[in-house]
Amino acid sequence: MTGAQALALEEVDKRYGTVHAVRRLSLSLDAGEVLTVIGPSGCGKSTLLRLIAGLERPDAGRVLIDGEVAATERRSVPPEGRHVGLVFQDHALFPHLDVGRNVAFGLASLPRSQRAERVGEVLDLVGLAHLAGRHPHELSGGEQQRVALARAIAPRPAVVLLDEPFSSLDENLRAQVRADTLAALRETGSAAVVVTHDQDEALSLGDRLAVLRDGRVEQVASPREVYESPVNRFVATFMGEADFLPAHVHDALLTSEIGIVSTVPGWAHTDHDVEVVLRPHQVALRPDPGSSARVEGVEYHGAFVLHHVRLPSGRAVRSWQQHGVRHDPGTTVAVGVVPGSRPVLLSGDTALAGPPPEARR
Repeated sequence: MTGAQALALEEVDKRYGTVHAVRRLSLSLDAGEVLTVIGPSGCGKSTLLRLIAGLERPDAGRVLIDGEVAATERRSVPPEGRHVGLVFQDHALFPHLDVGRNVAFGLASLPRSQRAERVGEVLDLVGLAHLAGRHPHELSGGEQQRVALARAIAPRPAVVLLDEPFSSLDENLRAQVRADTLAALRETGSAAVVVTHDQDEALSLGDRLAVLRDGRVEQVASPREVYESPVNRFVATFMGEADFLPAHVHDALLTSEIGIVSTVPGWAHTDHDVEVVLRPHQVALRPDPGSSARVEGVEYHGAFVLHHVRLPSGRAVRSWQQHGVRHDPGTTVAVGVVPGSRPVLLSGDTALAGPPPEARR
């Protein structure tokens, strides 16, 4: 990343009649940075891409691309003038054109000799130079996706927008094509915004991750921070499996019905009720005939086994165990927390970064 700003949305708002699709949304993206956007259906992901691409005009706010104002509520630069590349979910290749001419489509302003040179460069970059003469129907789904990417990056855009680019691919192809796409984006230095509905994909793909709900950004941070330090209950549940237990912090010691959960740095001289967020990989189990906690169900996932456990209070938690560790339904187990875990604490729906004033003694 160069530090130069490739994209900025400043207090952007968009309505469709009574539907408030995007609400005073602000985001920025540095050159070479990859931002992944995720959220439930209807949260504004597609509208966000359309506003950046120039397919919609904002009702308020500004869109800046490569430092230039691309849209306000009064004027909007058309898509072809925005220095933006688009990769659609269905690839949107021209069926009557071969691969080389599909890629060359956005290079009409270049002299023919430079056009051919650039087509060769980007096809080499995505590993498809040997297929330049084929038509889209002669390609696999992964190859079509890479052609669409090559066409998008050929004009050297400031920003590449990818709308669910891997959703039509088979599971066994998706990881490889995703890695190839990310490598190609890194090589070009273009910033990229990738919209996805897949949590695993969102966590593995970008430099930063933006979680949207109801047209607003709930959290934008590194994928690790979003997963390990969600700002609220919605982000915690949307970005992975999570269970919630009532707990109490007393002089930096966090306890719940499963016992001591952890110590909480910075919470000395406090006394406060909270909720603790436990992800399945943080929950430890061991057989214990004297326990009142009981395994209710077991799901085999190959490398891991997911256990559903009912606690004495009636609350449930889930626990991932390594392949080969299986506690059958009906087994009574002692439930604890994996050493070194730092569970998130909630007050209401909001994560606590530190003790609130009323917790101090």
